Amino acid sequence: MEKKVTEVVAALIWDGDRFLICQRPAHKARGLLWEFVGGKVEPGETKEQALIRECREELAVTLSVGEVFVEVDHEYPDLNVHLTLFNAAISEGTPRMLEHNDIRWITVGEIPQYEFCPADETILKKLRGTAII
Repeated sequence: MEKKVTEVVAALIWDGDRFLICQRPAHKARGLLWEFVGGKVEPGETKEQALIRECREELAVTLSVGEVFVEVDHEYPDLNVHLTLFNAAISEGTPRMLEHNDIRWITVGEIPQYEFCPADETILKKLRGTAII
């Protein structure tokens, strides 16, 4: 049986030359891997609404959502995801760890120091300027 595709959204939040990454909780799937903040799109929500809600729930910040940076399809053993990564900025609040194990602001050059979720590899390549088209 083919797995249903799960729509997920994430935010590429910049602060100068650094961007925000979050470490997944140890007890969740892909625990302790790094990712961009976000989550599943719920029924009746737009992708932008889902991203704003997720960032409020996970970081206690209000986002200003910009253009799509990249879209990625990835097949995990337990689910298939269609990930839409938006450029975004924090319009209100300071990120707090409400759900993640850790949060960090990193530069593009620091990407290799972190182990990311496999679905994020395409995003990281694009950030490093070596996108596969």
